[in-house]
Amino acid sequence: METTQIIGYVGALFVGLVLGLIGGGGSILTVPILVYLLGYNPVIATAYSLFVVGSSSLVGAIQKIRKGLADIKIGLLFSFPSFIAVYLTRRYLVPNLPDTLFNIGSFVLTKDIAIMSFFAIIMLLASVAMIRTKNEEKELLNFKQPYFLTFIQGIVIGTVTGIIGAGGGFLYVPALVLWANLPMKKAVGTSLIIVTINSLIGFTGDLQSIQIEWLFLLIFSSFTILGILIGVFISKYISGEKLKKGFGYFTLVMAFYILYKEINN
Repeated sequence: METTQIIGYVGALFVGLVLGLIGGGGSILTVPILVYLLGYNPVIATAYSLFVVGSSSLVGAIQKIRKGLADIKIGLLFSFPSFIAVYLTRRYLVPNLPDTLFNIGSFVLTKDIAIMSFFAIIMLLASVAMIRTKNEEKELLNFKQPYFLTFIQGIVIGTVTGIIGAGGGFLYVPALVLWANLPMKKAVGTSLIIVTINSLIGFTGDLQSIQIEWLFLLIFSSFTILGILIGVFISKYISGEKLKKGFGYFTLVMAFYILYKEINN
């Protein structure tokens, strides 16, 4: 086994550890690990990430359901517009994007650069969501929006999820709090149901357009799931709120690193 592969598997374990500790956020590191550590192109990396995120979120969702911290009905209802958008994005939008989007002088915006830059912007949004205070999240419980707006949200979030290959839990949780008036802990558990469905269905959209290295993907996902189980155990003894904020700052730094790397590529 090559050194880079070992580092990649350690990274997968770290992704799962973060997911287990704070209930989200770790999946957004899967694509950078696959692209920068293991050398996959962004299209394949985002596809693999959907499988990793989907399989690991399934484990998390089962644990949340057993503890009564997830609403299956609301999760299925909200996932409907999202998984349609994720599947269509992976099946038709991403494969049909031209390799070169446009030129400005000597600067060439390729599909790979565009995907990673867009990914970095989403990471910035994710970092803000994780850094913000607990009190701000509770204030969202005073509002409620009609379902047609949530349907539109589901389409938008599903499209974003399809492009970047991350779970999108940091976007689903506020939507669930706003629309379904769910408590934050239950919204996190319900979002795992949505992320599981969206990611795995979205991944099927890639099966006809890319060749999957199943052995690698299953091993990588296994390390992520192992990390989740370890993280869930450790989370009983560590403050999740402080960890979430700390990881938010780490994600912020990573986002700027990706933007810098892609701009200077």
